[in-house]
Amino acid sequence: MLLKADQRDKLDPSDDQLFYNSPRFVTHVDEGFIALLTRLYRDRIPPNSRVFDMMSSWVSHLPSDVKYAHIEGHGLNDEELARNKQLNHYFVQNLNENQTFPLKDCSFDAVVNTVSVQYLQYPEQIFAEVYRVLKPGGIAIFSFSNRMFHQKAIAAWRDTSEASRVQLVKSYFESVPGFGNIETIVQKSETPAFLQMMGMGGNDPFYAVIAERMQPLT
Repeated sequence: MLLKADQRDKLDPSDDQLFYNSPRFVTHVDEGFIALLTRLYRDRIPPNSRVFDMMSSWVSHLPSDVKYAHIEGHGLNDEELARNKQLNHYFVQNLNENQTFPLKDCSFDAVVNTVSVQYLQYPEQIFAEVYRVLKPGGIAIFSFSNRMFHQKAIAAWRDTSEASRVQLVKSYFESVPGFGNIETIVQKSETPAFLQMMGMGGNDPFYAVIAERMQPLT
């Protein structure tokens, strides 16, 4: 296995469904991060694509002026997902309890995940599912910053550096045979992390790991 048992631990081991029971109509990252992410989606996800927005919320950050064939949403809070106007359909599921998506094989051109990968306790299974639902040639884009709910992030994420987190997500893709053309985007913040945590300005760092489904999973 990619992660040891203690690396999957959370400070708050209670049911994630309870933690996310109340809606949070916030973006969790700043406007600079969102602008970079929307630009990345515009550049990498063609119009008329079928997109799966995994671990989504009340906003998806996909460019609003681009026409997509279908945007499927997923998350843990029904109220948040219901407010997301970009979604054509959504479902609620705790991926730390059930790692199987209720989605067909090879049914999406892109899978995106925004500032949520740090909460996955079984990333090996989840990334295999991402591969399964992607069409050959489809891409997955996982973006994140340095923010998190510390009590719900796994130890492997909490107890390491930002640079190591990029490598960790890259290793998730590498654990699934058939992902290829793996690339990383790193735009660090010019503001020290401790000042950011104290709310003293600065911009959020932007990280993304991108991979392509190259061949059928064997």
